[in-house]
Amino acid sequence: MNDAAWPAPAKLNLFLHVTGRRPDGYHDIQTAFQLIDLADRLWFKPRADGAIRRSREPQAIAADDDLCVRAARRLKEATGFDGGVEIRLEKRIPIQGGLGGGSSDAATALVALNEIWGLRLPPSRLVGLGLSLGADVPFFLLGETAWGEGVGERLTPLELPESHYAVVFPGVGIATAEVFQAPELTRKTAKTTIRGFLQAGGRNDCEPVVTARSPEVRRALAWLSDRGRARMTGTGSCVFAEYPGRAAAEAALDELPASWQGFVARGLRRSPLQERLAAERSRANGTI
Repeated sequence: MNDAAWPAPAKLNLFLHVTGRRPDGYHDIQTAFQLIDLADRLWFKPRADGAIRRSREPQAIAADDDLCVRAARRLKEATGFDGGVEIRLEKRIPIQGGLGGGSSDAATALVALNEIWGLRLPPSRLVGLGLSLGADVPFFLLGETAWGEGVGERLTPLELPESHYAVVFPGVGIATAEVFQAPELTRKTAKTTIRGFLQAGGRNDCEPVVTARSPEVRRALAWLSDRGRARMTGTGSCVFAEYPGRAAAEAALDELPASWQGFVARGLRRSPLQERLAAERSRANGTI
């Protein structure tokens, strides 16, 4: 394996409005995707036998369900490439926490293998492949904080003030499909604009569904709400609150219940994946 890891950063949904349901069952949304500095790490070792394998795989994720493995297979099938790869994934992002870990892993696999395999597909092709794997994958391929519409694939770069976040994972995962299939989910939120969000903020339409069904998420949200304006990210289960500096975010996590995980994350404007790609190209060109 190449010693240099490829990062797969997490995200927060600063708000999430569900504005409609499509005939195909997917939902139209509006959201603000904020990249944060928590990241999974991936390593890739080319194989000549054409096989796609994992090493040191996360036990909680079966190989056929692992989005980075599925991304590698999709890229190989789409291009007719005859080589293979061994993938090692180090999970740091909580699974089913609403932080986009699986989608980010898939995006990193597409970007890294497009480079390592020498395919050089344009970003538009990678986005098309990524969208077939998950609605959040195009955002991670874009590689910067963004305003998202459609199913999340229509993206506009978004500049936000630098912030720190206290994030709490209450130890349970939430399945995205179950939330979007819930009959009580609000699906007719009026559309807003970037200016409207920046002036008035927004809510997470999935939050009432999840807190009604998950006592753990409900307790975590109540606990963090005593320490700031707490919200749920994505379809949960992580909740977060925003602070102007690291010290304030760290203080918010004092006396965190032992059964939960908590961490401070810094908001990023640009993905470290793009920096890793630039470093790889510089190395290949002999400029570093």
